[in-house]
Amino acid sequence: MRRPNLLLTGTPGVGKTTLGKELASRTGMTYINVGDMAKEGELYEGFDEEYDCPILDEDRVVDELEDKMSEGGVIIDYHGCDFFPERWFNIVFVLRTENSFLYDRLESRGYKGKKLEDNIQCEIFQTLYEEAMSSYREEIVHQLPSNTPEDLERNLDQIMQWIEQWMKDNN
Repeated sequence: MRRPNLLLTGTPGVGKTTLGKELASRTGMTYINVGDMAKEGELYEGFDEEYDCPILDEDRVVDELEDKMSEGGVIIDYHGCDFFPERWFNIVFVLRTENSFLYDRLESRGYKGKKLEDNIQCEIFQTLYEEAMSSYREEIVHQLPSNTPEDLERNLDQIMQWIEQWMKDNN
């Protein structure tokens, strides 16, 4: 039975990992956090001193994921999306969080200074939503609010319904 591939994207701290892990638990789909995968496989091409973080080797990430993606039933979690092949995803969800919630979440992760400010600005200016809209067909890109536990439940319900419908339509 064919299953869809989903992309969860958005600014760091919007709740992609929480949503993705819970979706995988409820659906039996494969959850992949690209940041964790890159760390485990050392899929980096350097280190960004300004942001104090490694620089992702996007080509190696794509190579690493290609076989899994062709099988279907994969939930990808990453804060960027323009380097993934368009053919991989049946739907893209961009999580959005109000700045007051996001600031607190990022600060609790140890973000500070330029890294904190730039991530908040990224959310204010809808940078990742625009990246998704320019990288994928408009009709498969959807924004979801991700501020409260109630938003999480609504998002889970909505995505579960979408998956069920996709499976009926494509099997």
